[in-house]
Amino acid sequence: MSTFDRSEVEEAYQHFVEVGDSGDWSAWADLHSEDGLWVERHLGTFVGREAIREAILKVMVPVPMMTFPVGWHVIEGNRVVYYPWQVMPDPAGCDADYRFGCVTILEYAGDGLFSYQEDLYNPREAEAMMKRWIEAGGRLAS
Repeated sequence: MSTFDRSEVEEAYQHFVEVGDSGDWSAWADLHSEDGLWVERHLGTFVGREAIREAILKVMVPVPMMTFPVGWHVIEGNRVVYYPWQVMPDPAGCDADYRFGCVTILEYAGDGLFSYQEDLYNPREAEAMMKRWIEAGGRLAS
């Protein structure tokens, strides 16, 4: 397996984050290789771009308002590790904090695509945050 130039990996990673931030989850799935693997520790393992697309589209339907500000990222060879917060807006329009942390591992495969993604987070923390958010007046999309 060849190692890609760091600038190419960085550019692909930045594009990956931008597409995720746009909320276009079908376009986000297109950034995975056709045989890509997404290991989502709470929801399961998805093999292939179309399985990834089906899963992410289903997962994101109720939370289109969620944002993913990146705390930090590191690139080593073809691997990117980054920390995207999972943030829900304050239902009261103030600055109450509704977020949980996640570590995401990506493996760059070339041509702007990633062959591997793994998301690591505490589902109990995510559930507790969502419960607090709903109790504060947050509403899931249908």
